[in-house]
Amino acid sequence: MSLNDTTPNHSPMSHQAKLNEVLAQLNQVVLGKSSQLKLAVTCLLANGHLLIEDLPGMGKTTLSHALADVFGLDYQRSQFTSDMLPADVLGVSIFDQSKQTFRFHKGPIFSQVLLADEINRANPKTQSALLEAMEEQQVSIDGNTYELPTPHFVIATQNPVHQSGTYPLPESQLDRFLMRLQLGYPPAEAEFTLLADTGSKQAYRRVQQAMTTEQLQLAQHEARQVHKSDVIIKYVMRLLNYTRIEGKFPNPLSPRAGIALIKAAQAYAYLSNKDYIDADDIRAVFPAVAEHRLRAGHNANLSTSYSKLVLESVN
Repeated sequence: MSLNDTTPNHSPMSHQAKLNEVLAQLNQVVLGKSSQLKLAVTCLLANGHLLIEDLPGMGKTTLSHALADVFGLDYQRSQFTSDMLPADVLGVSIFDQSKQTFRFHKGPIFSQVLLADEINRANPKTQSALLEAMEEQQVSIDGNTYELPTPHFVIATQNPVHQSGTYPLPESQLDRFLMRLQLGYPPAEAEFTLLADTGSKQAYRRVQQAMTTEQLQLAQHEARQVHKSDVIIKYVMRLLNYTRIEGKFPNPLSPRAGIALIKAAQAYAYLSNKDYIDADDIRAVFPAVAEHRLRAGHNANLSTSYSKLVLESVN
């Protein structure tokens, strides 16, 4: 049986038209980046968190805000700085003199979409404040546990680590991000449109909501039902094993990385109107899921693409 053999279709995808509208809306705001936009929506459908790394001014914040708008999600932006404290993200308990008790004031982490802007400019203590929230969808403060809203989507932007004033994200933090994307410079035609529209209202328009929160949550549930055959699971295992035995990679892929790869491939296949995963879906999401894990703690701008090396070496 080949990697692209599939099982019979189970049921039609119920939100394909809505998701097509989502992508169409996003492509009107972030120009010339259709593949990156599809991966960003894939990350949200897979209930993951997204890390966007690039130079300033490449559209990272625009993409983040557009993703919240197109799904009608509550959105907050938090600018990470070197003097930022964990309480600035999570919230703080303040004593209420009138009631003689402490009252918890929620931080920006309690929004459905949090943009952690320039996350690697914050110190490691503040970065680590996000770990529990991103993994368990809850926050523990002063002995109390607070549930986060659903869906909960953290989008973090990161400046290249060679820039001054940055703290590289530790491996444990990087592993909490299902996917990492780089937008890169726009194609010439898209950049011409951006420059031509500078100063016009069209350049700053917001996207229209294309799905409700309930529809998004149902789509996330349906994405988890996308079929993964034993053949595909064994292919993923070969990819993982190659990173462990060859000695070429700073950080071999863990079982959690394998789970992330399958979840992302399921969402990508669902977004492509399929109810099964094939090898093309695995290959499509592999660089975004694996590269930041393979290169954790190392310069992300090195010319060698570890994910490409793995894909070319494993059949």
